[in-house]
Amino acid sequence: MLRVTDLDVFYGEAQALRGVSMSIDRGEVVSVVGSNGAGKSTLVNAIMGILQARSGTIDLDGVELTRLAGHRTCAAGVAIVPEGRRLFPYLSVKDNLDLGAFNKDARDHRAETVDRVHALFPRLAERGVQMAGSLSGGEQQMLAIGRALMARPRLLLMDEPSLGLAPVIVDEVFDVIESVRGSGVSVLLVEQNVQRALDVSDRAYLLTEGRIAMEGDAGSMARDPEIRRAVLGV
Repeated sequence: MLRVTDLDVFYGEAQALRGVSMSIDRGEVVSVVGSNGAGKSTLVNAIMGILQARSGTIDLDGVELTRLAGHRTCAAGVAIVPEGRRLFPYLSVKDNLDLGAFNKDARDHRAETVDRVHALFPRLAERGVQMAGSLSGGEQQMLAIGRALMARPRLLLMDEPSLGLAPVIVDEVFDVIESVRGSGVSVLLVEQNVQRALDVSDRAYLLTEGRIAMEGDAGSMARDPEIRRAVLGV
């Protein structure tokens, strides 16, 4: 489904990703793990078109995303739950959700998708007219995920979805990831809670200093001494 090949990304003259190649199949959850500064968020933002690749390709079902303008990546089937949520705090919950459904296919199926989001997050239905900025941290993360799902993506990028959340809300977030996978949507997950990320993933990649250092089955990688040293701290 997604194929990233020999991807190089720079910030000015500083190289952040070096020849990164990876893949995600349909319906998979794939984690990218690594220490802070390894380039995980850079990879997510490059796939989304927020950052431009210097070289390499990003292909989604035959569409080369690196050739698209950034704002067209969503229409091609990719949506992002960004680190820090990045909601519109002075707009209502309903309006934030509506903004996720801006491409034509999403607009045409808006009512159906809203029902699905409300089924995943009943609190969003209860707080439809409430300003997004007045929600709790957990509710804001639910809204960020719901807004991304409103675009009806085939690939969902999630950048640190559990950051700053209470443990009970973290459980809800990972339950949603399971539900998203069950619906046939692929998920690329960057997550500080590495053990939980590997538990919910099919496969994983270890990113070190902008390079892929290891890849494999998530369960095997969770037990690998190098992974445990690099990102679990044991």
